[in-house]
Amino acid sequence: MTRAGIIARATTKEAVRQPLFSLLMAIALITLVMNTFLPFFSFGEDFKMLMDCGLATILISGLLLAVWTSSTSIADEIEGKTAMTLLSKPINRRQFIVGKYVGIMAAVFWLLVPVMICFLGLIYYKVGYDFRETAAPDPETAYKLLVTFKAVPGLILIFCEISVLAALSVAISTRVPMVVNMVTCFTIFVVGHLTSLLVERNVKGLEMVQFVARLIATGLPNLEHFNTQAAVATGTLVPPAYLGSAALYAAAFSAAAILLAFILFEDRDLA
Repeated sequence: MTRAGIIARATTKEAVRQPLFSLLMAIALITLVMNTFLPFFSFGEDFKMLMDCGLATILISGLLLAVWTSSTSIADEIEGKTAMTLLSKPINRRQFIVGKYVGIMAAVFWLLVPVMICFLGLIYYKVGYDFRETAAPDPETAYKLLVTFKAVPGLILIFCEISVLAALSVAISTRVPMVVNMVTCFTIFVVGHLTSLLVERNVKGLEMVQFVARLIATGLPNLEHFNTQAAVATGTLVPPAYLGSAALYAAAFSAAAILLAFILFEDRDLA
């Protein structure tokens, strides 16, 4: 019932009611179901392909909703003078930014919850389905649950990655329109997954390349912290300590992005 909470609730309702929310959920669910039954011709690795494709589908769906909502609820309101009307009430600019970010993440949460539940259910089914396809006896329920549980850390890391990029999108939306925001977030997404490779690659004699790589790694998030492709490929469970450190990293970078949004929005002319 706080002022920021009222803005967050209104932002969540606005995001849930827009057609993109239903469209993304429908496309994500249909894609997950199709990946479960369509063969990948992966020489017995269909389950791992399902995990990779499913996690990627959930990540893209959440990112699209977060970036789109931040653009429509912040950039469009600033350009349409709606934000000026809202801030004329006893609501300051920091409450406006925090409310928008919390509302966006709440909308992403309501989008991903049914998709994640469906994904876990399809994984549970796929384990037994692959065993029956190879004429092997149906595995026990405990084994199916164990394999299904291995996908939970990946889902948590996906939500952490979306929270980081959503915070950056909120900061960018305070200054630029939707198209620029989406292109910038896509660039950050691509470069953020290449940060580790840029820093670790030893290019002899190219100090400028190394300097630029370290500069990018300092200013942009290292999104490889949230990548579970190696764990999926080896069939291992992401340890809780790594989950905690990744969540802490996401919280710290999201807080820094929101502080940047405060600075960018503080002197923004709304008239």
